[in-house]
Amino acid sequence: MKLEGKVAVITGSASGIGKEIAKLFAKEGASVIISDLNEEGALEVVKEIKDNGGKATAVVTNVTNQEDVDNMIDQAVSTYGKLDILVNNAGIMDNMTPAADITDELWDRVFAINTTSMMRTSRKALSVFLKQENGVIINMASAAALHGSRAGVAYTAAKHAVIGLTKNIGFQYAEKGVRCNAIAPGGVNTAIAAGEPNEFGMERVMSGASNNPRSGDPIEVARVALFLASDDAGFINGEVIKADAGWMAY
Repeated sequence: MKLEGKVAVITGSASGIGKEIAKLFAKEGASVIISDLNEEGALEVVKEIKDNGGKATAVVTNVTNQEDVDNMIDQAVSTYGKLDILVNNAGIMDNMTPAADITDELWDRVFAINTTSMMRTSRKALSVFLKQENGVIINMASAAALHGSRAGVAYTAAKHAVIGLTKNIGFQYAEKGVRCNAIAPGGVNTAIAAGEPNEFGMERVMSGASNNPRSGDPIEVARVALFLASDDAGFINGEVIKADAGWMAY
């Protein structure tokens, strides 16, 4: 039970990687807030966790809305008495759209969900963490956060910004008992890439795909999140952990 007695908020946890993180955290003893826009999916995850003896609560959240973000963190504290872990997992792709074709609307939407939301959730969580002088933030980055063409221009830029956010928070609050790390998954079998891709952008992105040893399963990324959330990673801060079967080693 690596997270016995801990309280965790996981955004975007009604499906995919977030769902597996929530289930694994609950299995390891944490009380979890299933945060997602998809209320039906969130309630299904809560039921699955409770059926297996865990503790979970669904909170419908639009991570681009500050009131929703505040409510999400407040619900964790009011329901379970505290907050120990924030996992910023919610995110969207950009349909591999390159710079020549990107619209302001798509750029702004990708940044709002993938980057700005992490700032807002972290800001709110830090108001709790700093009072208790303890807390963990885990940000979901991507191979696109470390390389130039693993996605379209907006997603790539947004995930690069996530790395800067992670390192800044990690160092600045290191002496306050707060750790902040990121996970950079490679190709993972989830529905995040759903949508009609830009033909040119997709061609450029896929030019290096043959080097990918294999796609991962969401549970494999969840296990990295568990490690970072636990005391096993107590000396790891401001770091980016790759989970990609070696793809980024090429």
